[in-house]
Amino acid sequence: MTLQERVDSDLKEAMRAKDTRKLGVLRMLKSALKYAAIAKSGAEAELSDAEAAQVVRKQVKQRQDSIESFEKGGRAELAAKEKEELLILDAYLPQAMSSDELAKVVRETIAETGATSKAQMGGVMKALQVKVAGRADGKTLSQEVQKQLNS
Repeated sequence: MTLQERVDSDLKEAMRAKDTRKLGVLRMLKSALKYAAIAKSGAEAELSDAEAAQVVRKQVKQRQDSIESFEKGGRAELAAKEKEELLILDAYLPQAMSSDELAKVVRETIAETGATSKAQMGGVMKALQVKVAGRADGKTLSQEVQKQLNS
């Protein structure tokens, strides 16, 4: 079952269960997936699971930014709503890498690319993006690469 099929199936289940919060989030996600497919290559286009996961990651990032903004603005009730939506969206992302696993992959990639300074960080990041394939966000990867290149 593709990611889009899973979203459609869960959307139907949320309708049957009358789960308005989950229904709203899944409708928004389905809309974002459809918009991405249209932008890719027309109305009848289908996204691969990797492309669909990228759309989900973008939605998750939007929620994280909103939570941060609402907490800074003292709007705890809106931040709580966004956190609930974030939990629903997280179910559609691949399992995140543990910090030990991430450190190991970064160490191996640095060795493979022969990077020795921050100036070569771009090559390491490019190779890591392929290896990690969405199991860690760019910010976390970048921090780990910087940490290991500095030591």
